[in-house]
Amino acid sequence: MTRDYARETRERVAFIRELLRQSGCRGIVFGNSGGKDSALVGILCKMACEDTVGVLMPCATKVNYGSDTDDALLLAGQFHIESRTVDLTAARQAEIAALEASGVTLNDSAVSNIAPRLRMTTLYAIAAAEGRLVAGTGNKCEIYMGYFTKWGDGAADFNPIADLTVSEVFAFLDYLNGPESIRKKAPSAGLFEGQTDEAEMGVTYAAIERHMAGEEVAPEEKAVIERYHRISEHKRIGRKDYGSN
Repeated sequence: MTRDYARETRERVAFIRELLRQSGCRGIVFGNSGGKDSALVGILCKMACEDTVGVLMPCATKVNYGSDTDDALLLAGQFHIESRTVDLTAARQAEIAALEASGVTLNDSAVSNIAPRLRMTTLYAIAAAEGRLVAGTGNKCEIYMGYFTKWGDGAADFNPIADLTVSEVFAFLDYLNGPESIRKKAPSAGLFEGQTDEAEMGVTYAAIERHMAGEEVAPEEKAVIERYHRISEHKRIGRKDYGSN
């Protein structure tokens, strides 16, 4: 069945505009990571609200300063989205140093979650200062797997793509003619050098989508998916996303 992306675009734009009207806010801010999800969110928000700002927030990894920045700026230029950069590398290092000085021994998980939480702190500071709503950028697969940082990229005022799987996000970007480099890029949170979502989770998004659709997947894939979903239930409580109600 062919999706009616023209209708979906209109409905998602209307959803965003209604939230803005209800909130009394004057604009939107989102994290422009240079990835597929933030690209789609940015395009939809710009369609709904002229006063939309995309914030680039490089934090420690080389890819943040390289291809991620290039793709984020490409998106902003193509769709005329106001772009700002807040470099969070020094803030991350200061937080790590302060924790270690207090006697905390940080593991890899604790360190990798610092950047997403600093980014959301930054977005909410801008939102509070300028009367904006913070747009979330997680897709349906990430939410199902709990593949997001609680109170980090999982925290937002609304999420206009929460009901879209990874393949649907890519298809939507194709329809909207998003930057080709973003549409061709392997999904990655950019948390450390060489990181990709699928390698870190140990399962492909294609398998996740088949499982979510009730289709058969390999036993080892099913075990990984069900474990991720089970242990991340606490992350999904109380979420308000497009299509959830």
